[in-house]
Amino acid sequence: MLDFAAARRMMVDCQVRTSDVTDLRLIAAMLAVPRERFVPKAAAELAYLDADLPVGGGEGGTRRLLKPMVLAKLLQAAEIAETDRVLVVGCASGYSAAVIGQVAGAVVALEQDPALARLAKDNLQALATRHATVVTGSLVEGWPAGAPYDVILLDGAVDVVPEALLRQLKDGGRLVGVVGRPPASKAMLFRCSGADASGRLIFDATAPALPGFAEPPAFVF
Repeated sequence: MLDFAAARRMMVDCQVRTSDVTDLRLIAAMLAVPRERFVPKAAAELAYLDADLPVGGGEGGTRRLLKPMVLAKLLQAAEIAETDRVLVVGCASGYSAAVIGQVAGAVVALEQDPALARLAKDNLQALATRHATVVTGSLVEGWPAGAPYDVILLDGAVDVVPEALLRQLKDGGRLVGVVGRPPASKAMLFRCSGADASGRLIFDATAPALPGFAEPPAFVF
């Protein structure tokens, strides 16, 4: 049977540290959270591959966990403080929320697929993830009942970032995620300043698409 603790350390050493992730709190979080718990049992031995792993889901197609490297670099760019309140949009089985729960003050994990939301809740409760709450609702609309947030993580790729999500940030709040479609997709950091939000490129990246965020097709005469 695979030594999951050793596989987890290899994931961090070979995928995360080598990608210029230097935040020691984040590295410790990724060493602490058992990623194998967040994938189907039949795929547990694949949990630490450098891949977007399928976790199921029926609404909008099969959902996947972000690659460890992509997740780590996004979270490092978000500069999450221990007092921050974080919204995870599209938490799937809850892995990203579990990692964030190790470094943030509070986590709201939003999922629109009821079966995945139940799975995320079970996983986070089993690990006693502190200050983590799973809620069910439209990903595109975010979770305004818990706003404002210091950080919002898009736990998957989107064509466009809805204004509704940016409006749920505090002044100075950050939103991170992968925007666009391959081969032009990019990991982006948006920062809120007053009523405005500006975005900048962090790194080139691909990620599994979140349902509901497709850009409407342009009208052609």
